[in-house]
Amino acid sequence: MGSLVWKVLGTGGAILAGILARKVTVTGWKVATGNEPPANPEDPEVEWKEALAFAMFSGAVVGLARLLTTKKAADFYNRSAGHLPKDLQKKIDKSNAQPTV
Repeated sequence: MGSLVWKVLGTGGAILAGILARKVTVTGWKVATGNEPPANPEDPEVEWKEALAFAMFSGAVVGLARLLTTKKAADFYNRSAGHLPKDLQKKIDKSNAQPTV
């Protein structure tokens, strides 16, 4: 398995995460507020309180969806190839590196 497979898995995961996040955001907003989500939170007609709440809620849902799909894709890749994708491994190594003083 190579970087092309990881890119396909990553892109597919991102698309799936976006679709799922949108559905969860709309449904969750309706359940929490009893109202439809704002069509465009940037619209001046939308109150600041509602725009900020929707931005925080949708951002959290999108972030969680991306995290879950990327972790699942990386797990699948790791189980299939026996190692993590090189791009992901580089990010992990970089984040684990101790800064030199």
